Amino acid sequence: MLPKQFLLGRPLRTAQMGETLLPKRLALPVFCSDPLSSVAYATEEILMVLALGGAALLTLTWWVAAAIVLLLVVVIASYRQTCYAYPNGGGAYIVSAENLGRNAALTAASALLVDYVLTVAVSVVAGVAAITSAAPSLAPHAVALSVAFTVLLTVMNLRGVKESGRAFAIPTYGFILGIYVMFAFAAVRMATGVHIRAESAHLSIHQTGTYAGIGLVLLALRAFASGCTALTGVEAISNGVPAFLKPKSRNAAMSLVIMGLFSVTMFIGITILALVYKVHVAEDPTQLGLPAGTSTPTALAQIAKASFGSATFLFYYVQAFTAGILILAANTAFNGFPLLTSILAQDRFLPRQLHNRGDRLVFSNGVILLALAAIGLIIAFNADVSSIIQLYIIGVFVSFTLSQAGMVRHWVRERRQTDDPAARRRMLGSQVINATGAVFTGIVLVIVLISKFANGAWIVCIAMPALFLAMKAVRKHYQRVAEELKVTPDARPERPSRNHAVVLVSTIHAPTLRAVGYAQSMRPDTLEAVTVAVDPAAAEELHSEWAAHEMGVPLKVLDSPYREITRPVLEYVRGLRRESPRDVVTVLIPEYVLGRWWEQILHNQSALRLKARLLFTSGVMVISVPYLLDSAMRREERFGRTAGDDTPEESLTSV
Repeated sequence: MLPKQFLLGRPLRTAQMGETLLPKRLALPVFCSDPLSSVAYATEEILMVLALGGAALLTLTWWVAAAIVLLLVVVIASYRQTCYAYPNGGGAYIVSAENLGRNAALTAASALLVDYVLTVAVSVVAGVAAITSAAPSLAPHAVALSVAFTVLLTVMNLRGVKESGRAFAIPTYGFILGIYVMFAFAAVRMATGVHIRAESAHLSIHQTGTYAGIGLVLLALRAFASGCTALTGVEAISNGVPAFLKPKSRNAAMSLVIMGLFSVTMFIGITILALVYKVHVAEDPTQLGLPAGTSTPTALAQIAKASFGSATFLFYYVQAFTAGILILAANTAFNGFPLLTSILAQDRFLPRQLHNRGDRLVFSNGVILLALAAIGLIIAFNADVSSIIQLYIIGVFVSFTLSQAGMVRHWVRERRQTDDPAARRRMLGSQVINATGAVFTGIVLVIVLISKFANGAWIVCIAMPALFLAMKAVRKHYQRVAEELKVTPDARPERPSRNHAVVLVSTIHAPTLRAVGYAQSMRPDTLEAVTVAVDPAAAEELHSEWAAHEMGVPLKVLDSPYREITRPVLEYVRGLRRESPRDVVTVLIPEYVLGRWWEQILHNQSALRLKARLLFTSGVMVISVPYLLDSAMRREERFGRTAGDDTPEESLTSV
C-alpha cells in the first residue's frame, strides 16, 4: 500500500459521492464543532475585557451575555430560512451573488476566507491552551503542538467528510456531556450548601483606568464584541446543506436548532458559574497581582476544577474533551474553506486547481491551502490566542450581514413571483426574520470593528480588500486568456507550410535511437539531429560515431565557446523560424525516466530548463520522447501505472 493510501485511504469513485452524505448525528460534529466549542472561551473573553475596569464592572457580564444570547437566537432563526431557500448550499457568497451583485459576493467571500483561516488558528491555539492549563509544563511547546494538531486535522479532512465526521463525533459529544455533567455537579454541591470558589477568586483585580460615561459604554461594547466569538461558525450548516441526507433542508435546519440549544444553554451555564465562583482572568497577569510572564488557567478550567472538587478525574475529562473540541472546531473551517474556494474557482475568481476533488472526493487543494495559511498565522502570533482572537469576528459579521441582507432581497423577489396568499405570508415572515438578522448583525459589525480595530483588527481590514482585489485580478486574467483563445464559428485548423524536426543529441544510445525513429515516423519536411559542442573533442567523437551508425539523419554541431547549452539551441531554432516564419519547428528531446526519487539527484535537470525556454518561442513544438529505465519499469509493474505519472523525466542529452 502506498504511503498516501495509508494516510488518506483508498481513492473513491465519483459515483460514490452519495456515500459521503451525512446523517444529523454526524453533521453536528462536522459543521457545528466551531459554535459549540466557542462557549469554552466566549465567557472568558467577556470577563477579560470587563476586568480592565476592575471587579465592580464584572456585574455587566449578565447584560453582555444576555445580548449575545439574543443575537445568537436571531442569527440561528435567520439561517434556518437560508437552509430552506437554498437547498444547494446558501453560503454568504452565493446568496450575495444572486441578490446583491458580484462586488457584494466577493466582499462576503473575502471575509469568509479570512475568517476560516482565523477559525483554524484560534480553535487550535485555544485547544492547546486548554491542554497547557491542565499540564503547564507543555506551555513552552504551544507553537509546536498547535502546528502538529493542524497537520493532524489536515490529514483527517483529506480522508473525507464522512470519515472525519466519525472521528470528530466522540470529542464533540464528549465535550457536551462533560459540560452538562459539570453543571449537574455544581447544582448538587451548591444545593447541599457547599461554598464553591474558583482558584483565582482571592486575586484582586487592579483596574487599568477609570471607566464612566462613554468610556464605560465603549468598554461594555468591547466586551460584547469579544463575547460574540460564541457566534462563529453558525453559518456553516447553511453552507453545507448539500452534504446532508435527504430531506436535506429539513435535516440541516433541525441540526441548526439542536446546535443553538446546546450553544445557548452551555454559554449561559458557564457564564453563571463564572460569576458565582468569582472567576478572575486578565490578559496581563500583573493586573491580578501576579508576576509578569505567568499564566492563569482558562476560565473553563477554573470552573471545572471548582465544580468537581475532589473528583479530579472528571476535571481532566472536561479539560481533555475541551481541548479536543476546540482543536476539532477548526473542522468547520476545513469544510467551509475548500467548498468556498471551489465555488470561487469555478467562477474563475481563484485558480482552477482549487475546484478539483482529490482521491477521497474532497477539495484537497483547498484543505492544504487552508492548513498552510493557518500554520503561518500560528507561528507569526506565537500561538497566543489573545492576540489572534483580536483579528477574529469581523469577517464573521461581514458575511452574516451580507447574507441576511441578500435573503431579504431574495424573499422580496419570491413574493413578487407567487400569487398564493399563504405562501406570501410565509415568505413575509421569513423576510422579517432575515431583516431583523441583517439589522442586528450590521450593528454588531460596526461595534466589533470600532472596538477591535486598534487591537489588531486593522490587519483583517487590510487582508479583506487585498483578497477582494486579488480575486478580481484572477477573474480578469481568465477573461483575458479566454478572449485570446476564442475562435470564430467559421474557424478551421490551419496546417503549417512545412514542419522542420530537430532531434537534440548528446551521445548515441537507445533513447537517441528511439527519438530519431519517432521523428522519422512523423514524416517531417526536414529532419536533422543537433548537438552542442561544449567539449570539441567529445563533439568530434560523436560526429564520427554518428556517421558509423548510418542514421540516415544529418548531424549538425553547434559551437558553444562559453560552454552553454540552452542559448545555442535557442538561437539555432529561432534562426530556422526567421528563415520561414510560416513553418513550424518541432524539437524532440530524448529523456529517460527513473523510478526512485533519490536517483533524480544524480542527474542534471538542464532539459527542463531548455523546454521551459522553448515553450516561450513562437512556432516551436516541443516533444519529450521518454525511455523507461529498469527502475521505472519495476515501479510501473509494482504500482500498475506509468512511472512518469509522478516521477520527473530526465534528459538523455547533456542539454
